[in-house]
Parts: sequence; structure tokens; C-alpha cells
Amino acid sequence: MAIRQQIKLTVDAVVFGYIPKEGIVVLLIKRTIEPFLHSWALPGGFVRDEESLEHAVTRELLTEAGVNINYLEQLYTFGMPNRDPRGRVVSIAYFGLVNPTNFKLAASSDAEDASWFNIKDLPDLAFDHATIINLAVGRLRNKIRYEPIGFELLDKKFPIADLEKLYETLLDRPIDRRNFQKKINHLGILIAHNEKQKQVSQGRPAKLFSFNEEKYFQLKKDGMAFEI
Repeated sequence: MAIRQQIKLTVDAVVFGYIPKEGIVVLLIKRTIEPFLHSWALPGGFVRDEESLEHAVTRELLTEAGVNINYLEQLYTFGMPNRDPRGRVVSIAYFGLVNPTNFKLAASSDAEDASWFNIKDLPDLAFDHATIINLAVGRLRNKIRYEPIGFELLDKKFPIADLEKLYETLLDRPIDRRNFQKKINHLGILIAHNEKQKQVSQGRPAKLFSFNEEKYFQLKKDGMAFEI
């Protein structure tokens, strides 16, 4: 017996950012069409016949929010039969990291608004997007413990204190700062600069560092051990 299918395919993007005074934020767009008209949702949409999944998710991010992202990885496939009132729709979710200060959000005809929301204070979301975000937060917090992907969230040059605060925010717990610095220094993935912070609210300006991507990718290739 021939099997008939009417399954449609979409992509959704969970894009995390870091705002020092706010914490970890996620990018959301406000929908302009039914279902869930005017509701907040993850950027995403249907995959076109002629494009790859990766092209679809980057296209949706750019057209719905004006975000062009370098770091994206596949998160999970969401395929419960009743997850979308339009019918049988399977979504491939991706998650990525950006520095929000590098982008000026720009909603298009597919979205009436685009904004960053603290992951601890999200609005009511369309579809099963709350479930998708929760899974992505868990993946991020697990991955950040063994792979220093957090550098994607910082400025190109940063003081060590910003890196420590970022990890405490990502992990949602205090870290042993002395041990943390020891591990980072041992890996040799920071480049020290003869520059200091230009403006500080208190104390002395701290020395600035940047991420040594070449050293990092070599260590990763060699089976780097990074555990916080």
C-alpha cells in the first residue's frame, strides 16, 4: 500500500545574546499572520523546495529580524502531530550565539517587531516555541561547560572580569574565578593586548584580551579538555 504524506517542513532559530546588565537574552519576532497573529515567536518559517535547511534558517533570520549569524548548529527536530494548527508541520530547530550590540534589529513584512527578551522573563509564545527555547538553554549551559563558545557573546576585546561574569550568567551559578582563570590561561586561547578599558564606573581600568580562534580550533582538533 502506498503511503501518503502531507508533512511540511519549517526551521526555527534560537539566537542567544548577552547583555551585561540584563543577562542572557533570546531573539523573538512578533508574527504578522495567523496562526498566533501578533504573538511573539522564534524567527523561522517554511523551507523552500530549492534550498538547504541551513540556507532557510539564515534567510529567515535575515528577513524577519535583520540578523546575519556566523555560529549556528542544529538543536533538535520537533514533530509532534498537533504542534501546529495549520497541519502536520515538522520543525528543525537551530541555536546560535551573537553579540546583540553588533546588530540593529529590523523587522520585515514577515514580522511586525523584533526584540531581545531575557530568558527568565519571556512573553507567551506561539506554537511550542517555549519548549524549543527551554531545550536550547539546556544545550547552551551544557555545552558552555566543555567548549568555550561564550566568546561569541562578547566584544572583540574584553577584560577577564567580563568573561567570568558571562560564564556565571550562562551557568546560572557562581564560579571559582581563580580556578577559571587558571584553566583559561593554561589553554592559551586568549591574546593579551597593551590596552585597557577606556571607561570604568569604579576601580582601575582592566587590561583587555581577545579570543585566539586559531589556537582554539587547533586545540579542538586535538581533543581539547575544557571543564568548568
